[in-house]
Amino acid sequence: MDYFRFRQGRLHCERVPVEQLVDRFGTPLYVYSQTTLMEHYDRIAKAFGDLGPTICFSIKSCQNVHICRVLAERGAGFDVVSGGELARALQAGADPARIVFAGVGKTDEEINQAIDAGIGWFNVESEAELANLAEIASGRGVQVRAALRVNPDVDPDTHAYTTTGKKETKFGIDLDRAGEVFGRFGCNTSVLLRGLHLHIGSPVNTVAPYKQSVEKALTLVDQLRGDGFNIEALNIGGGFGAYYLGEEAPSATDYASAIVPLLKDRPLRVLMEPGRSIAANAGILATRVLYLKRSGSRRFVIVDAGMNDLIRPALYGAFHFIWPVNPSDDFAVESRQSDLRMPGTLEVDVVGPVCETGDFLGKGRHLPPVQRGDLLAVFSAGAYGMVMSSQYNSRPRAAEVLVHDDDVSLIRRRETYDDLLAPERV
Repeated sequence: MDYFRFRQGRLHCERVPVEQLVDRFGTPLYVYSQTTLMEHYDRIAKAFGDLGPTICFSIKSCQNVHICRVLAERGAGFDVVSGGELARALQAGADPARIVFAGVGKTDEEINQAIDAGIGWFNVESEAELANLAEIASGRGVQVRAALRVNPDVDPDTHAYTTTGKKETKFGIDLDRAGEVFGRFGCNTSVLLRGLHLHIGSPVNTVAPYKQSVEKALTLVDQLRGDGFNIEALNIGGGFGAYYLGEEAPSATDYASAIVPLLKDRPLRVLMEPGRSIAANAGILATRVLYLKRSGSRRFVIVDAGMNDLIRPALYGAFHFIWPVNPSDDFAVESRQSDLRMPGTLEVDVVGPVCETGDFLGKGRHLPPVQRGDLLAVFSAGAYGMVMSSQYNSRPRAAEVLVHDDDVSLIRRRETYDDLLAPERV
């Protein structure tokens, strides 16, 4: 699953004790395992190898340019949803032809930036966007390739905020209207509408929704080709699950076993956009215990990381396994189950310093006894952790480190108060 393991009662990232990293870089601290990132990418590439897919890592899940560079060197393309993410991909050394640009609200500036870079595909989300893209490309005398994002109206059985492939979401075009859109834009000479794009949500912990959505897309491909349109590519999106509760997510092989047979004999270029399944279990958030407190019947462990560092629990009710970095040997567990109860543990709420009742990292957790100064690890924090952090309560954002074997690299320094104030010195 990953390379965060307990050895002699101490949590290690690969061969480096997490406590040693904290001694050097402080807390809160995001710690990433490079071997985990590479192995997770390799597993997807191998599982889908029969399709020869373009695997576009979703930068929105984990945007640090050093991590993106590791994946680019591994062969990854990139899925971007903003001009800033495009700049990160290019800085990381991405091949522009292996970049896809999604998002419902691309500005003219971002579109021009992507054209200048020579990206491979625009994933277009609406007829209005198609019309604007055609106008910009025509005005510049260039051709761009586009895939129409369609909603297969498949329920991915995930959080409502991250369900993106059903009707009545802001994303894409309803499947039954796709023919009409191709009728209007399919012969445009500035925007070459040559593909379809799917993205049903995240995390999707069953394979059936992918099978259903790809089957619906292939039916549409046949219809469009029958109407004379040239469909070259199908982007099946991302959303594959990660291990938050133990081993609830299917493996890359499981996803591939449902998807590859549908596509391997089809004359289609296949693209995909995994993010969470590569990055989530490759990172932890290390935090230090500040205070212990009781209020009524509840015990609180107050730590120095808050919702501004990791907002997923407050925003989505998301579960992250939390455990001491240096427990005694009796508590050096490998299991990361949501209801892990062991003799000698206490039920506590792990909360942060932010002035919101919603500022928590975990509620009702059974942890070994801890005291002021102890370190806790918040697992599976590599995706949608640092990327969603903020400076709320004027709290400087955390540092990030990348570990490969016993080599440690600071890949983002901790922010300072001067960083907080600098944009306001106008």
